[in-house]
Amino acid sequence: MFVDQIKVHAKGGEGGDGCVSFLREKFIPKGGPNGGDGGRGGDIILRTDPSTDNLAAFFYEPIIRGLDGENGMGKNLYGRGAKPKIVKVPVGTLVYRIHSLEQHEAQPERRSTMYYNLAREEAEPEAPVKKGINVHDPGIELIADLTEPGQEFVLCKGGDGGKGNVHFKSSTNRIPREATPGALGEEGDFIFELRTIADAGLVGYPNAGKSTLLGRISSAHPKVAAYPFTTLHPSIGVVEFPGYARATVADIPGLIEGAHLNVGLGHEFLRHIVRCKVLLFVLDMAGSEGRNPIEDLGTLREELKLYDPSLAEKPWLVIANKMDLPDAAENLKAFKRRFRKREVIPISAANSEGIDVLKSRLNELLTPASAPDAPH
Repeated sequence: MFVDQIKVHAKGGEGGDGCVSFLREKFIPKGGPNGGDGGRGGDIILRTDPSTDNLAAFFYEPIIRGLDGENGMGKNLYGRGAKPKIVKVPVGTLVYRIHSLEQHEAQPERRSTMYYNLAREEAEPEAPVKKGINVHDPGIELIADLTEPGQEFVLCKGGDGGKGNVHFKSSTNRIPREATPGALGEEGDFIFELRTIADAGLVGYPNAGKSTLLGRISSAHPKVAAYPFTTLHPSIGVVEFPGYARATVADIPGLIEGAHLNVGLGHEFLRHIVRCKVLLFVLDMAGSEGRNPIEDLGTLREELKLYDPSLAEKPWLVIANKMDLPDAAENLKAFKRRFRKREVIPISAANSEGIDVLKSRLNELLTPASAPDAPH
């Protein structure tokens, strides 16, 4: 199961309680207080792990709890501090904090639309409420973007240990019988969202041949079948170039009109395009699905722009796929007349035609020295 967005509840470990104790030894009848402090609660630390590729583990364990510190003991013995709980997450994980409803009551105009939707659903059971979590709601705050392998982020700090009665002795209080309890660890609700990190992203309608193309240019083996939405989650392939250079290419699930409004797979895959350096629009140039490739490109570009305007500024090129089918050649001529200044690479992924040309051009686009020549 592939999970790229999940809500979790996390709580740091509680600090140990301070101890109330007095020294009682032979020949020392009134030794005074010697209660030790409690140990510190364990932090919850997120650590990016390249071997982890999704958030499925949190689907089964959505509650993360840190270890508690030990209580203090007599003879000035401090409780042991708890070890931090290391939680592995994929590289490219964004962490959002969900603020409580009470934090928005004082400022109703800033309350999250998520809460408004819930209130509307209770008042009007038949009113349509959009499913899923909108991370752009004002009640949700981005607190971390983990993009490097081995990067760490303290999600919740553990509570401090309590003070033993040895800290409360004074000239006027020789037998203090008070100690402080351990502090509670930080606690909250969070959203983990995975955005795939890849050099290039294959964008196109369902059945445009993206999965077949990824299998031809890399060693990846994505599922390929003759029906729409075969790909249900992003697949990553590593493309090898001459000189031991390489690049990662993501096969993004098929995009349809209205995807920016979460139609079809919608936001389930659009978020993965944001980090790509280059966008490769894979078009069914033969129109085998009954669509026009010129209209397809316009729709795809518009959907990306509506979802995130920054996507319209990324370098991109067109891959004219299925050139082995009838009508593809005529459609390609019409396409080039419509987009005279746009680079188009004709290929047939099914027959491995044009793959070497595509890999060579992709190598140029992703090489730093050739970045100024990349098309915009």
